Amino acid sequence: MEEHRYSHRVLARSILTRPDGGAALAGQTLCVGGWIKSRRTHRGVVFLALSDGSCASSLQVIVDPEKELDTEQLHTGSCVLVKGELVLSPGKGQAVELHAREFLHAAPADASKYPIAKTKLPPEFLRTVLHLRPRTDLISSVARIRSALVLATHTFFQQQGFIHVHTPIITTSDCEGAGEMFQVTTLLAPEKREHLVAPTQDQIDAARELVTRCGDTVRKLKENKSSSKAEIGDAVKQLKAAKDEEARLVKRAEDGGADYSADFFGRPAFLTVSGQLQAETYACALSNVYTFGPTFRAEQSHTSRHLAEFLMVEPELAFAELKDDMDCAEDYVKFMCQWLLDRCYDDIKLMDDKLTESGALERLQNVVSAPFARITYTQAIEMLKEVKDFTFDTPVEWGMDLASEHERYLAEQLFQKPVFVYDYPKAIKAFYMRVNDDGQTVAAMDMLVPKVGELVGGSQREERYEVLVQRLEELELPLDSYEWYLDLRRYGSVKHSGFGLGFERMLLFVTGLENIRDVIPFPRSTGKAEL
Repeated sequence: MEEHRYSHRVLARSILTRPDGGAALAGQTLCVGGWIKSRRTHRGVVFLALSDGSCASSLQVIVDPEKELDTEQLHTGSCVLVKGELVLSPGKGQAVELHAREFLHAAPADASKYPIAKTKLPPEFLRTVLHLRPRTDLISSVARIRSALVLATHTFFQQQGFIHVHTPIITTSDCEGAGEMFQVTTLLAPEKREHLVAPTQDQIDAARELVTRCGDTVRKLKENKSSSKAEIGDAVKQLKAAKDEEARLVKRAEDGGADYSADFFGRPAFLTVSGQLQAETYACALSNVYTFGPTFRAEQSHTSRHLAEFLMVEPELAFAELKDDMDCAEDYVKFMCQWLLDRCYDDIKLMDDKLTESGALERLQNVVSAPFARITYTQAIEMLKEVKDFTFDTPVEWGMDLASEHERYLAEQLFQKPVFVYDYPKAIKAFYMRVNDDGQTVAAMDMLVPKVGELVGGSQREERYEVLVQRLEELELPLDSYEWYLDLRRYGSVKHSGFGLGFERMLLFVTGLENIRDVIPFPRSTGKAEL
C-alpha cells in the first residue's frame, strides 16, 4: 500500500473508500495516524476508532494485551501514529481493522477535560470550541464538502472558458450602495489620532479669511504695474495653498472630522462587499471572468443566515443577457450538486444520518434531475397573494423586497425545487442593474432554493451610459466616484451580465444545517470574532 508522499503514512481514505472497503489490502503492514474518536475495552482488548480527517469513516485499531503496548493514557482526543497489520474484520460495518504492533507517536488527551465527548454534541455547543470542532464527524464532513465545492467551482468555470480574476479586498467603492461597510484606516494609531479631530467652525472661518486676504493680495499685485511676475506668482501659489487648506477643512467636516489625506490610502477605504464592479472591468476586456473570494458586510444581524465575513463566487459574462445569466447560474449549481453526489456521497449521507430532517441526498438528486422554474417578480407576488393556508409575517404587496419566508415558500411549497424570480422593481435594486423597457423594473434575478431562500442574486448590467448616469443621479450617488465605471460605457460598451453566489449559503443548502455559522471554519458575526 502506497504511503502518503509527505508523511510516511497511509491515509484512511486510501483504505476505507475502496469499493471493497479495503479487504484486498488485508495482510499488509501499514502505518496510520490520526486522532482517537472513541475507545472501548473488552476482555483486555482495547478498541480505538481512529480518524485522520481524510474521509467520513474511522479505522478501527485493535490493541491486544499480548503486544504489551501502553494505552493507559490514550483516550478520546489523543493523537497516535500506529504501525500494524491490516486484517479482515469480523465486526459489522467495517471490512478491515488494524492490529497494532507499535506506537510511533502517542500524544495523550486528558479525558476529564477534553470537551469533544463521544456523545452527540449540538452545533450550538461546538461553536464555543471552534478550535476543536473539526474533530467531530459533522464539522469534518462539512470541511470536506466545502473543499470539494471549491474545486467544483474552479473546475466548472475553467471548463466553460472563464478566466479567474483576483479582485481587491480593500476598495473605495460601495457596490451595493447600502453603506454597511467596514472601514480600513490607520488614523487610529496614536501618532495619527489628531487627524480624527473635527475642525472647528473658527478654524474653517479663519481659513476662509486667509483665502480672502490672499485673493486681495493677488488682485492688488496685478493692479500695480510695478509688480514683478515673480511676486505675482508667489502670491498666486499662496492663494492656491489657502484654497486647498479651506477645501481640506470643509471636507474633513463633511467626513465627520477625519483628515483622510493623512490616512494610508489618502482617502476613505473599506473592506469589499463585492468584487463585481472590479470584475466587470476584466469582463469588458476578457469576455468571461469570475472572482471567488471573501466579502464583508457590517450588518448588525444575528440571524442564522448572516455573517460579517463570507465567500462569494461572482462570474461576469460579456455579450450576455439575463437569460444567459440564469442559464449559467443553473448549470453551475447543478454541476456542484452532481460533483458532491459523485465524490462526497459518504459525507452527504452522514448529514442525513446526523441531522434531523436534513434530506441532503434527496435534495441534491432533485436539483440535478429537473430544470429550475422561472417566474417574474410580478407572477411571484400574485402567487403568494393567492396563498390561503399560510399567513406570512410580512404582508405581500408589489414593490416589496421578498423576505426569507416568501422565498422559501416559493421554493419549498409552491415549486418544491429551485426557482428563478426575475424582473424586480427598480426601486429595490442596485444602480448597476439594467432598466427594462417598462421603466419600472430591472433585469435582475434571484435563485431561490429550499432550506435557504435566496442562493444566487444577479442581473444584466446597465450598459447604456445615459441610463446609468440617470440611475446614479436618482440614487444620489457621487458621479465622480464612479467615473472609472462609466468609462466602461464610454469606451466600447457591451451587454453583459453576472451574478453572485453566497458560498456558505450553498453549503447550508447541500448539508441541511440550519445555521450559517456551522458551515464556515471561523464564523465572524456581530459581537463574535473568536480565534
